[in-house]
Amino acid sequence: MNNLFLKIEQSLVSVVEYFAALLVFADICILLAGVISRFVFKQPLTWSDELASIIFLWSAMLGSVIAVKRAEHMRMTAFVSMCKDNAAAFFEAFQYCAGLLFLIVLFLPAYQHAIDEAIVITPSLEISGLWREAALPVGIALMSIYSIVRLIQLPRLLQTAQAVALTLVTVLLFYKAQFVFENLGAWNLLIFFVLVVLSAVFAGVPIGFSFGLGVLGYLGFTTSTPISVIVGRMNEGMSHQILLAVPLFVFLGLLMEMSGMARSMVAFLESLLGHVRGGLSYVLIGAMYLVSGISGSKAADMAAVTPALFPEMKKRGADEGELVALLAATGAQTETVPPSLVLITIGSVTGVSIAGLFTGGLLPALVLALMLAAVVAWRTRYDHSQVLPRATYTAISKSFVFALPALALPFIIRFAVVQGVATATEVSTIGIVYCALAGIIIYKQWSWSRLTPMLIETASLSGSILFIIGTATAMAWGLTQSGFSGWLASTMQSLPGGAPVFLCVSIAAFVILGSVLEGIPAIVLLGPLLFPIARQLGIHEVHYAMVVVLSMGLGLFAPPLGVGYYAACAIGRVEPSLGIRPILPYMGALFVGIVLIAFVPWFSIGAL
Repeated sequence: MNNLFLKIEQSLVSVVEYFAALLVFADICILLAGVISRFVFKQPLTWSDELASIIFLWSAMLGSVIAVKRAEHMRMTAFVSMCKDNAAAFFEAFQYCAGLLFLIVLFLPAYQHAIDEAIVITPSLEISGLWREAALPVGIALMSIYSIVRLIQLPRLLQTAQAVALTLVTVLLFYKAQFVFENLGAWNLLIFFVLVVLSAVFAGVPIGFSFGLGVLGYLGFTTSTPISVIVGRMNEGMSHQILLAVPLFVFLGLLMEMSGMARSMVAFLESLLGHVRGGLSYVLIGAMYLVSGISGSKAADMAAVTPALFPEMKKRGADEGELVALLAATGAQTETVPPSLVLITIGSVTGVSIAGLFTGGLLPALVLALMLAAVVAWRTRYDHSQVLPRATYTAISKSFVFALPALALPFIIRFAVVQGVATATEVSTIGIVYCALAGIIIYKQWSWSRLTPMLIETASLSGSILFIIGTATAMAWGLTQSGFSGWLASTMQSLPGGAPVFLCVSIAAFVILGSVLEGIPAIVLLGPLLFPIARQLGIHEVHYAMVVVLSMGLGLFAPPLGVGYYAACAIGRVEPSLGIRPILPYMGALFVGIVLIAFVPWFSIGAL
């Protein structure tokens, strides 16, 4: 009986994995076809973006399913890892129980949402909206099945039963306490968006499910808002057109590693900086500065850089926690590098010149890069583990020629965006084709058998990232509806002390907001409220934009709540608890840099 059960499970897993891989590959082909048709044949495919968006949502949900099966959803295990034996078994079971609770409650609203959308006809393909919206209930159902399977397979039955009992008792207690929540007002935000979310995170519940439980509890126990709203907000968060770049850049990064391009690039960079202590760490900072903004998604930027550097840095003895800490810090550092989607959003909702924002964004990011480089220099001052002999000029020249096709890739990608060959979403497909040709023709390193596992890995990694973004978007909506944003704006307008105090409070507020809100929702929500106040106080709008965006980036990549930090850990394949301590000096350096930028406006507006 057990063997039959395992065979059925393995067959279902294989079907999901291969279907997810097929969808990722289909998305690449569709977006590439759109680029070729529009740029080469001057005949745009009006349906390509719509079809790619439908396929993308399905691949994201099936990727989330694979991540559940493989236990690859990002979670914080710093405290759980300290537990032994029975306690560890209990928390392992509890993470599946908590996630299963969220999925079970959400399934019927997701199903009903899909049925309601069946009558909607898509504008380009002219098909029922059910083809798209069914992705959520199907993904939720499959994640529920795999969560139950994982619970059944856990070896310690007693601890599993205890975890199930605790989950049910907790729900019952919250249900009985509804009359208390009705009289608490704004304190409910602290209970559900801070205490519940943090408790789940520290108990080892995956980050996406922790966010989902927080907003589910808030809406279910303190408001009359239907739970189906969460489904709509998750759908919206995971369906943003620019996020299509995430799986494509993840796959591009894997392709660079498989084709030999990454190794040739690292070899050249090593020949230049290998004799310097912490040389590849400086390369990581510079690489993120160069590629940032190409895709419009910070997760995609990190996915494009990480596979080219992390494997070799680990071989040279670099600590995993240190690597992911620096990666997350560079993500925060480069938030203002154009073309930044957040800067474009600020311009659209506040009326600030986008050209001015693009011009003003380069120097602040460079200031933060220098701050991070100073931390690297300090932390590696006694580290000789990664120091290599100084390369000769002949060796440098040879490695440069060999690495030239790989080094040209970021410039080709940026050129394609600037010249209008492809959008920020589509441009990764050009990189994929270029990388494939270089691997086959130039580097002679290609393995057809590795493509399917790479596509499956892309789906799993992208799904875990996008699920976090989806639940974070639902959480952001909950904060909006609570009236928190309006209260924040009125409070900041009444602050004494003028511009300096306003800037200090803005930094603190947006660091906190950045940890729970994605940049775009937060800017759309608060930009129209706070930018007029800044103008009244005599703060240049471009200067204020830089302070706001960088502060929000700091919160976005700061653990334990920052979504960007967990995205960096997922992309780097590093356990989140390993980066907590190493990231503190980097976050401190970024904070000092932001304060410097805030009180020296020239960094933001000197080039205007």
